[in-house]
Amino acid sequence: MRMMPFEVPEQKQIRVIINADAGCEADDQYAIVHALLSPRLQIKGLIGVHFGLRSAAGAAESCREIQHVLELTGMSGRYPVVEGANRKIPGIGTPSPSEGSRLIIEEALKDDPLPLFVIFQGPLTDLASAYLQEPRIAERLTAVWIGGGPYPEGGPEFNLSNDVEAAQAVFRSPIPLWQVPKNAYDMVRVGLAELAVKVRPCGGIGRYLYESVISLNMKYANRPEWPKGEVWVLGDSPAVSLLLDDQAFDFDLAEAPAIAADMAYKPQPGNRKIRVYRSVDTRFMLEDFYAKLALFSLSER
Repeated sequence: MRMMPFEVPEQKQIRVIINADAGCEADDQYAIVHALLSPRLQIKGLIGVHFGLRSAAGAAESCREIQHVLELTGMSGRYPVVEGANRKIPGIGTPSPSEGSRLIIEEALKDDPLPLFVIFQGPLTDLASAYLQEPRIAERLTAVWIGGGPYPEGGPEFNLSNDVEAAQAVFRSPIPLWQVPKNAYDMVRVGLAELAVKVRPCGGIGRYLYESVISLNMKYANRPEWPKGEVWVLGDSPAVSLLLDDQAFDFDLAEAPAIAADMAYKPQPGNRKIRVYRSVDTRFMLEDFYAKLALFSLSER
């Protein structure tokens, strides 16, 4: 099924594994659909992962949500969907093995000329576990992580909080890492009115994406600080848009810090360097998503 009116030359395509805590909130689903509709990305599998203490079966819930998104886009059975870890790693040197970490290892070790990117829209549990199980993957993939507090201080942040030890293990490793910290991913603000106009009319998946946000907005009505009433943050979407254009002038190459138990960053002079994004291009990101969603809904008619 050809969904876009254009093609991407194979030599410009990349392999992608999506690791998402999709059972937790509503922004993962937007990023997943954006990835599914982007011809440059060869999706090699999707991993549902835990989201901390909010659920005792978070990985399974995330997988069910991913499967539901695939059903609504008519893509059921097209890609492997496996469970990642259902809890954080036991310690900085001890993996929490899962089907998800196995998928990462197997895809990373394949003899394939196309580069492999693994995007993490939740904790880094499965990346740390895969690396601790098979260190050779460090030379065979690039990780893109939505998580961590702003630089230089760091501090509390949801994705990091769900497995601090995994982040510590990854930051100590040689794995190429693109980090999109909270101050950057919080830039992806959308209004509910905007979603009603741009997303809701786009078929069954558009209605579902819109209604998921509306439902959560009402569910958390009694929380004074978040959400704000008619604004949402699609914070996971940069993990996809940066695979389409890596915004070469919008990141710093920073020495990977140590991460303290309170999620503060501790400078590590001389440590290997990672990409830390200062900003993301929300205009490109959102308009590309809206356009692809609209084109996809037309192709279904």
